[in-house]
This record gives sequence, C-alpha cells and structure tokens, in this order.
Amino acid sequence: MTTASTTTLQGLPAFVYPGTRVLVLGSFPGVASLRAQQYYGHPQNQFWRILAALWPAHPLPPAQDYGARCAWVLARGLGIWDVYATCQREGSLDTSIRSARLNDFAALRARVPHLAAIAHNGGASYARARQVRACMGLTQDSPIASLRLPSTSPANASWSLARKQQAWAEVFARYGLL
Repeated sequence: MTTASTTTLQGLPAFVYPGTRVLVLGSFPGVASLRAQQYYGHPQNQFWRILAALWPAHPLPPAQDYGARCAWVLARGLGIWDVYATCQREGSLDTSIRSARLNDFAALRARVPHLAAIAHNGGASYARARQVRACMGLTQDSPIASLRLPSTSPANASWSLARKQQAWAEVFARYGLL
C-alpha cells in the first residue's frame, strides 16, 4: 500500500514566455496549490496580494480565473515555476521535501532568451540556486542574477506584508517590471 510519504508528487508546469525577464522560483507547490493545480493556491499565501500591490494600475484577475491571472503575470514580464519537478513530502513544509528531482532548467533557458534574473521565493528555493544555475549552463559571471526574496508563504511570519512588498518591489524595479 502506498502512503503519502512514499507517493511521488508532480509539480506544476512553468508559466513563462519568450519575453519573461524575471522568473520567480518557489521550491515546490504546497498541498493547497497541488489540489487546485494553481501556483500559490493557499489562501494565506501572500504572493498574489504582493503582485496586486506592485501593479495597482493593472487589476489582478479574480482567483477563480486562474488562466487570466497567469496571462496577467506573463504580460508583465514575470514567469513562475519551482525548483523541483517531483518530490516526496507529507504536508506543505519545505523541510519535509524528500527524493526531489530538479525541473528541466536547460530546456527552460532556451524558452526565455530575455531572462535577466531568477528570484527565489524563500530560502529553500534559494538553497538550490547554484544547482539551478548549473542546469541552465550559467557561469558565475553570467549577467542573469540569482536573488533571494522573502517567502510569501504563511510559514514566513517573521516578515510583515509591507516589508515583503518592499523587497519584491526593489527587485521588480531593478529589472524593469515596475
């Protein structure tokens, strides 16, 4: 019999297009996101709230219209994906991730010729920054930056929403997304 701890979970597809300039990388979707088949699907995750605050002139489509939300993100030069394609995990905590397999970042690199930065959404994602860069064939002197953003997860309660928004705004401004 298969249990939750031995079931291999499948991540979500990348949301990118050739004009993507900044790629936000999470570690792996949480339980609520996998259930909904939507990035940042947990109602307490602050990802969508932060983006709405950063782009107030462009109203965020409703949560029920996930396809429109993805198009909204892509139209602003932002891509979304995760570090891991598959893993084993009970619950949603990054510390519970086991037997993880990286996404195909070499193939992704070919799809996003204008990529200027990889913005890791939290420490667990950023801990794999070197591996991601290596998979993409990026050297240390590559102009594509790897940055650590504060996690939008509800588990990251040590940062206020305003402080998170400020950190995200600085990165978005630096790469022409504001």
